[in-house]
Amino acid sequence: MRFRPATADPADLDRAAAYPADGPVPPVAALTADRFREELAGNRFRPEWTWFAEDEDGRVVARALWWGRADSERPVALDCLQVRADVADPTGVAAGLLAAGHEAFGTHPGYNVSLPRDWRSDPAVVEAVAWRREAASRAGLTREIERLRYEWTPAAGTAEPTGKLVFREGTDEEFLDAFVRLSRGSLDLATRHELATMSEEELAREDMAFYRDCPGERSWWRLAHLPDGTLAGLAIPSATPYHRNVGYLGVVPEQRGQGLIDEVLAEITRFHAGEGAERITATTDTVNVPMAAAFDRAGYEVTEIRLVLEHPTGA
Repeated sequence: MRFRPATADPADLDRAAAYPADGPVPPVAALTADRFREELAGNRFRPEWTWFAEDEDGRVVARALWWGRADSERPVALDCLQVRADVADPTGVAAGLLAAGHEAFGTHPGYNVSLPRDWRSDPAVVEAVAWRREAASRAGLTREIERLRYEWTPAAGTAEPTGKLVFREGTDEEFLDAFVRLSRGSLDLATRHELATMSEEELAREDMAFYRDCPGERSWWRLAHLPDGTLAGLAIPSATPYHRNVGYLGVVPEQRGQGLIDEVLAEITRFHAGEGAERITATTDTVNVPMAAAFDRAGYEVTEIRLVLEHPTGA
């Protein structure tokens, strides 16, 4: 078996575009040949991030597509992993393909597996997830997080401000302090994992840098205060290359349990809706029941489950 990246040769890219995106586990988004070329033109897919597994006859038997932002130096995530149905050992082929890509990149981008909410009730999906999960594990992606992907549309409407919180802009130092405080007692699994190897301030700085690099603007960020000026939380509306996004939100530990997360989420939703957003996406871990309930109350609907497979060190 030969593992290799695509070249810039049009014939090679045609093969990548024409590879059938079928099977019970789809790519993160509907991956038509046209979309592949759009992502390629936007520098989010690249020849060097598009990998093939070829048998001894030169037939392409598997495809892996890594995705990044237009200005990314290295891929951010694996969007698509497919092995032809007639391959006897899909796990082994997929594991070899991922390992070859990881070695070339010098990093282990996470793999986002998009699934229907009831995926565990479909034997075909369960089987397709099983070999992908095992292949990813063999290639070093041993940490798993299952997340709910939510979506808001204008039909859901927006809530009017209640006056329970006051939102204002803040300095980087104020946001750093808020990020630190929000991480304490967080139910977010990624936050918990990161705090096992770094300090609260180190994680806060990483989170701030991440959201600065997102397509959203720093000027959108807001601190949330009680009417008496006490810090209650923060709201960071954000964006992806495709649509508006909830980004980061939370309530400081001493103010939790009072329904204030609804106020923070409503502020983000109103902001994006006021900017004309036709769709707002968001994700939260399946174990983060309070956050999921807040999305439900705000009219966000679950569109899929994302099984996130990551390297335990994030490297």
